[in-house]
Amino acid sequence: AAYLGREASESVLNGQIQRGDGRTMPAVLWYSDLRDSTRLSEAMPVDAFFALLNRYFEFSAGAVLAEGGRVVQFIGDAVLGTFPIGHSAAEHDACAAALAAARRTKHELERFNAERAGEGLPPLSLGIGLHVGDVKYGNIGVPERLQFDVIGPAVNEVVRLEGLTKTLGRQILASGAFAHRVPIAWEPLGRYELRGFGEPREVFALREHGLQEDHGPALEARLG
Repeated sequence: AAYLGREASESVLNGQIQRGDGRTMPAVLWYSDLRDSTRLSEAMPVDAFFALLNRYFEFSAGAVLAEGGRVVQFIGDAVLGTFPIGHSAAEHDACAAALAAARRTKHELERFNAERAGEGLPPLSLGIGLHVGDVKYGNIGVPERLQFDVIGPAVNEVVRLEGLTKTLGRQILASGAFAHRVPIAWEPLGRYELRGFGEPREVFALREHGLQEDHGPALEARLG
């Protein structure tokens, strides 16, 4: 489970190990990426950078797991996570959990940067993209080397969305599909073209004090 993730490890133990085994499912998608990692890796001894990456993963991937999500893979210094949607009623909860994970990551990064400031080190920054869509989850690769992964246009879209955090100077961005499912006062940023997609997509930024009223104590607790 530590190497493959809980669901993937259960699939392997259940014999679902053939290339192409998998299923299509709706999911909330999370993608985060560490900023300036190339510069950091060049400026730091390799062991120190390795330790820094692991600390970064503690409050990014760790937040996904803490809020009930699944870490699909680490891509260099990026994290791809999912919050599966079991039925229509769970869709709202999955989005709320992903947003809670994003906020948790933001807060943990702020704490870590305070530590770094005390040591005279520059702050770290990251970007997070949040999206909802159908994905294919299953085995891909070659017979000699397989891995469980999620693929599909929705995955590409969340990666492109996270890339916009650099351009727009925002830490957390959500697609229209995600924002319309979470009852907080998002800040609409307009429609943007995402590389590889035909029509511009709605993009929303997280406001710090945007929780709307009358959506239930459970959601308020989840969103902070």
